[in-house]
Amino acid sequence: MEQQAIGENLIYQRKLKGYTQAELSEKTQVTIRTIQRIEKGDVNPHLQTVKLLASALDIEIETLMPLHNPKEETIQKKWLLLLHGSPFIGFAIPLANILIPLFLWIHKREDNPIYARHGRIIINFQISMTIMYVLSLIALVTIEKWGFLFFILVIPCSISIMLFNIIKVTNSLKCSYPLAFPFIRKSKVARTAK
Repeated sequence: MEQQAIGENLIYQRKLKGYTQAELSEKTQVTIRTIQRIEKGDVNPHLQTVKLLASALDIEIETLMPLHNPKEETIQKKWLLLLHGSPFIGFAIPLANILIPLFLWIHKREDNPIYARHGRIIINFQISMTIMYVLSLIALVTIEKWGFLFFILVIPCSISIMLFNIIKVTNSLKCSYPLAFPFIRKSKVARTAK
């Protein structure tokens, strides 16, 4: 992730100054191949290489190298916890388990790709669980014994998966919702942007 950011910043700054990769290589004594690999995000350059590139481009090192901001990570974690925790309101207010994450996702998906991905997964899971719950109600009435078992397993299963993901996102900023059907897919614009 950091490699890509350095590469994108290098491409932008190099083109802003009007340099080709060869011209930048001549000014810095950094090989063209290294510049190409940095711009593609294949390597994480040494600090000395970044200093040479920044000096040749007449910019600050921070312009090329994004600094890790712990405050930004804390804010990101809070938004993700809100996204993952908000479906619990659905146990008190019908369909809030879908609508609240949907509104949060619509509001935050443009800010960071991680919000877009997590929100999409959460909404897909909540829609899937709501459909499963409706099917379990039908099974409760129509299928003897197994219908009741299906009915009483849907909610605890859903709660345990949601709690597991809240813990997982707190520790690693990742999530895993196994029973989600892809109702909302990644948009074509987002796919081509990557």
